[in-house]
Amino acid sequence: MAKNTESNVYTVLFATGMVVIVGALLAFLASSLKEKITENKRIEKQQNILYAMGVNENEPGSVTFVSKNIVGGEFSKYITKQLVITGTDAVEDENAYLIDLKKEEAAAKNTNYQRRLPLFIGNKDNIQYYIIPVRGKGLWDAIWGYVAIDNQLVVQGVYFDHAAETPGLGSNIKERFFMDDFKGEHFLDGDLFKGISVSKGNADPKNMDKTDFEVDAIAGSTITGDGLAAMLKKDLKLYLPYLKTLKQ
Repeated sequence: MAKNTESNVYTVLFATGMVVIVGALLAFLASSLKEKITENKRIEKQQNILYAMGVNENEPGSVTFVSKNIVGGEFSKYITKQLVITGTDAVEDENAYLIDLKKEEAAAKNTNYQRRLPLFIGNKDNIQYYIIPVRGKGLWDAIWGYVAIDNQLVVQGVYFDHAAETPGLGSNIKERFFMDDFKGEHFLDGDLFKGISVSKGNADPKNMDKTDFEVDAIAGSTITGDGLAAMLKKDLKLYLPYLKTLKQ
């Protein structure tokens, strides 16, 4: 007896079967590739942290990370200490860079949970760097990055990235012309926390004034820029109790 392939029952059963098969294949692939995915994430975090403190393979106008085959050695060479800050305590933890900021922020909604804040201390050319991870929301999805500061709490470098910002607009937060503007910026006015705004009305388009607490916005990406500024204000402020001890 021939099957009635045009019936609703057949269509539902066929669709269900395909969902089960495809789901099983995806689960298998995710399981088999889990170790490689985890390793790639680890390498990417190390590259991003090093980039923020100026350890990279940049050429004029490019954004080029330390290559994968040497990043582990370079990370160990330049990152001298990793800390986890909880409340007023700071303890060393060599795996601090693996802390998931998204999960920590979600857990911190419970007032009984003490959020863990990873901080990376690096040294390059006899300059001490303190690299802070940040995470926020852009126009379409998550944005994140790392901010490297010196012991005077002046920004020495940044790296930003995104999940789904608009190509050619908000996606440009990870381009050199934008990230380089943050070098030398201040986010404290004396002891008053100001953050760093991304301003389309910036009266300093060449970014010569490093104490105006703002950088020039990317044209056509107001919401992404506002989200990035909010991210910096939200996350840098969490580290202030520890950071202020560096100036004492």
